[in-house]
Amino acid sequence: MNSPTPALDADALKAEQKAQYNANKLTKRLRHHVGDAINDFNMIEPGDRVMVCLSGGKDSYALLDILLGLQKSAPIDFSLVAVNLDQKQPGFPEHVLPAYLDSLGIEYRIVEEDTYSIVKRVIPEGKTTCSLCSRLRRGILYRVADELGATKIALGHHRDDILQTLFLNMFYGGKLKAMPPKLLSDDGKHMVIRPLAYCREKDLERYAEQREFPIIPCNLCGSQPNLQRQVVKEMLNDWDRRFPGRIETMFRSLQHVVPSHLADPTLFNFAGLALGGALPDEGGDTAFDREEFHDPQPDADDRPARPVISILDSRPKDSACG
Repeated sequence: MNSPTPALDADALKAEQKAQYNANKLTKRLRHHVGDAINDFNMIEPGDRVMVCLSGGKDSYALLDILLGLQKSAPIDFSLVAVNLDQKQPGFPEHVLPAYLDSLGIEYRIVEEDTYSIVKRVIPEGKTTCSLCSRLRRGILYRVADELGATKIALGHHRDDILQTLFLNMFYGGKLKAMPPKLLSDDGKHMVIRPLAYCREKDLERYAEQREFPIIPCNLCGSQPNLQRQVVKEMLNDWDRRFPGRIETMFRSLQHVVPSHLADPTLFNFAGLALGGALPDEGGDTAFDREEFHDPQPDADDRPARPVISILDSRPKDSACG
């Protein structure tokens, strides 16, 4: 048998090095996106106990993985506890998540609640189940957060989820509303955070493949025909393919809101506008002037002031945790 030629060995080594370089680059990018989101919205503070909601999907796996990495080097101390809600869907592989979490050696809890039967009984056949399923999950997770003493509840929604929600609310709800990266519950007792708010779904898909997470599909949601969110997702993906950069620009628009140039009298005092009075928000007088549209660039001056200590900073060696 002939041994591989030196040229083939060199090509294989070069390909392996390139793959490793791209993998490291992706990890670094996601880590920085998560760190920036945490800093911009002050998501995690010293002493926090963060409950990471783990569904078995790529996003929540990535969330837990990245937070574990940040926890080891962050200049602040915070703890993590992973929680999975087993909704008793038929065929759900109950052993997968406990085995994975045991391999990580971290604290976790598996919560068993048969919300699947409730949803199937209440929602007529052919209707989407997401709304009821989400409400049931939320109530259970709030209760578990109290039991665990969690100060923050971390969800795995990413940038694409936030944009999809924006368009869903515009198309079907008549509201200019998305998913906020940080949310206080209606009763004021729970703080929900979305550290993946700046992360692209396509990056998370690649990261999940790279890390070989044991993905568990959600058949309850994915099997529903004519799901409105799926329609909006396909629309945005089509825009992304045909107009690269448009998704990034749309997301930045959520961070550059000009109330005086919308039409909500509860956000801006249109009725009180008077000649010689207070000037409206920056954005220019576009009543008569021709507007010039361009791709806005991130501007540090337009972003919220970040804490002096960044979660991306390295922990001082003398106080590093093992």
